[in-house]
Amino acid sequence: MNYFKRAILGLIIFSSTSTFAQGNYEKSMQAMMNGDFKSAVTQLEKADTKTPDNAKILQMLGYSYFQNGEYEKCISTYSRLITVKPSEVSAYYYRGKARLNIANDPKESLNSLRENFYTAALKDFSKSIEITGDEDSQMFQNRAIAYKDYAIFRSYKAKKKEDKLACVALFNNSIADFQKVLTMQPLRKDIIDWITYDKAQIASLK
Repeated sequence: MNYFKRAILGLIIFSSTSTFAQGNYEKSMQAMMNGDFKSAVTQLEKADTKTPDNAKILQMLGYSYFQNGEYEKCISTYSRLITVKPSEVSAYYYRGKARLNIANDPKESLNSLRENFYTAALKDFSKSIEITGDEDSQMFQNRAIAYKDYAIFRSYKAKKKEDKLACVALFNNSIADFQKVLTMQPLRKDIIDWITYDKAQIASLK
């Protein structure tokens, strides 16, 4: 599922019945289609000021922040979108990806919050799966990666038996999600390799 294309289509439909300033709309859409997300953010922030809490504007603004690597702003914007439209799957999906990116490459000021970002990302991916059902391999793949990354993070400080068992459980969750991807997309070598990696990590913890 291409959430960007879906979001673009939604905003085009929305623009025909909205008071969204035509100038901001045309400039932001053109910028996004050209991959110029910094310019898109400039226009969409203006639109957001004029029509706050508009779901379509928040959807596009959150996506543009994500593409710019402004993950904290991305998270904040998608959180606002979820308040306005709780069933918007792309909000949970991209908020989860933003949280995972921060967890994996945190700013020094956020280092102590890494575990919170991992667990929050997992909740977002789980919510996106709850909304879309069991037929979207992309959702399972991202949650599998989040489980794997969180397990690696915890394994660095796992000294006691119970801590190692907790890491093993996370790796097993990762494997389970990767296997669901394989049921939908058999023989994907990258997924098979990730499963092999997870199993090797489990072996190293025993």
